[in-house]
Amino acid sequence: MELCALADTNPIPELSPSSLSARALAAWRARGAGAAGRSAIGTKPVVLGFVITALMLVASAIAAAPGVEIAGRAGAPAPVAEDDFQTALAHWQTQRAQSLSAATGWVALVGLHWLDPQRRLVLGSSADADLVIEDLPSRLGQLQHDGQHWQLHLAPGLAVEVADSAVSDRLALIDDRAARALGQAPVRARHGPVRFTVIERDQRHALRVWNEQAPARNGFAGPAFYPPAPEWQLQARWQAHPPGRTLAIVDVTGAELAMTNPGAVLFDHDGRQFRLEALAEPEDEHLLLIFADRSNGRETYGAGRYLSAPRPDADGADGQVRLDFNRAYNPPCAYTAFATCPLPPPENRLDLWLRAGERR
Repeated sequence: MELCALADTNPIPELSPSSLSARALAAWRARGAGAAGRSAIGTKPVVLGFVITALMLVASAIAAAPGVEIAGRAGAPAPVAEDDFQTALAHWQTQRAQSLSAATGWVALVGLHWLDPQRRLVLGSSADADLVIEDLPSRLGQLQHDGQHWQLHLAPGLAVEVADSAVSDRLALIDDRAARALGQAPVRARHGPVRFTVIERDQRHALRVWNEQAPARNGFAGPAFYPPAPEWQLQARWQAHPPGRTLAIVDVTGAELAMTNPGAVLFDHDGRQFRLEALAEPEDEHLLLIFADRSNGRETYGAGRYLSAPRPDADGADGQVRLDFNRAYNPPCAYTAFATCPLPPPENRLDLWLRAGERR
């Protein structure tokens, strides 16, 4: 892959209209109109945005904020032994590759079928099925919504496997968000090389389908990464928000989600200060940062990247958050057209080149 070294005077590129649905692009632009913030604290406004070549994912935010102090200076590299850093990063990269290429990894995803709750839908490989899925029997069964969950009524003599147990006759496919509310794992059914589950997005349901024999999975060589960059291990300051605060996040389908926004992380780099809004539910052990930077569309995925970070060690003004951008990763949409990825909010577009973590 040829690298394109652009000067920092170039604006971060706009989202490419050809890579987003009209609904997603309109929602993303409307979201940005009211949040044209500053990408670096104390700097003049810049043109914010990013190019997408094929699309994706989630959320965070940037705005002007107070400076970060120097005694545990937010932004100063956290001390980690070089050997330990290299070993831990290599282990994380291996785990990342294994996750992507798993039987239910993103490169094995082969379908996303939106479901009509008013219809009884035939599921199978037959060309006249309502939901045509390769490698299933011609008619595996029928999907029907009972007012609460989607029920799979299996054809006589056929069964699916759920959590290592065979199920025949009927199966309730509890969607991912309903399952989470119940404290359960989503129901995933398997028949041969095909696995499927129901997801809920913007009050609509879809059948998500994986195939362990997918060509993309069989030919997957693994993700690409920048060389290890210890300077992108940072200690950030935590700025808590009032309980219950949410942040509007647009996904690639154009849906706008109100995601829980417990606070922001503030860090400095090369003498400049930056801010990212964090997403997390109260029960989550980690924060999610969805961000864009100048590398998007050139060296990294066009729709931005994600970063997971541990929750702060305290919720007050002295709370610290460790950021390691070497572990920034691509959203699912970088690997499949069948994901519903949240996009970086306008507040979280960084006016810098962040050459660390996963590349395209």
